[in-house]
Amino acid sequence: MESLSPIALGFVGSLLAGLMTTVGAIPVLFGKAPSQGLRDMSLGFAAGVMLAASFFSLIIPALDAAGHLYTSELIPPTIVVVAILLGMGAIALLNKTLPHEHFTSGREGPEAASLRRIWLFIIAITIHNFPEGLAVGVGFGAGGIEGGMPLAIGIGLQNAPEGLAVAIALIGVGYNKWRAFGIATLTGLVEPIGGLLGASIITISQPLLPWGLAFAAGAMLYVISHEIIPETHRNGHQNKATIGLAIGLVIMLFLDVYLG
Repeated sequence: MESLSPIALGFVGSLLAGLMTTVGAIPVLFGKAPSQGLRDMSLGFAAGVMLAASFFSLIIPALDAAGHLYTSELIPPTIVVVAILLGMGAIALLNKTLPHEHFTSGREGPEAASLRRIWLFIIAITIHNFPEGLAVGVGFGAGGIEGGMPLAIGIGLQNAPEGLAVAIALIGVGYNKWRAFGIATLTGLVEPIGGLLGASIITISQPLLPWGLAFAAGAMLYVISHEIIPETHRNGHQNKATIGLAIGLVIMLFLDVYLG
């Protein structure tokens, strides 16, 4: 992989991370669904990985990159703060303007009676997973193998429980196991699109680097707060979800330091 360009690295890395949703969904093909408590702990793990990745792999490097570009002590944190808010705002806007459906809370966004329910699910998952691919692509575009590998591994690890959760939720609303498995697989294929976009933007212009890193972090932070954590707390398994979050956070922190 070292011979690949940063853009190609971003695409391949985010593709491999996205395919971990397929790995996570495999148990549904054999009828071995874990308990709700274990699923909530797994989603908590995903939130912990994303939380650690947002700060240690994206926000801190964004501050460092901005610090190398500007001598003023005011400009770097200002850039990062604004970019984080822009990232959160962009996903919030998508969440508001695109019709979609959550597994528990139902439909959100504008009325879209003409859309089949399966597409509402796919749109919701797209909103969720695109920032993850964007983050991996930005990581590879900014720092090559060392910058992107921790993110790719961490996002891949947390994609496995997400893939399982998506497949189980779809079976719960009436889809057969193969269709649920296929849709879960498709959710991961959104990520290389984000990865390609993130890596491409970062490699075009060095001044865009801190903006891209912090924007990706903000997008992921919105998903953590708006989607994952509320989902893990709906079924009375808050303690297990918090344990999962702690484990995911420290594993991602270790990966970032060890591999980066």
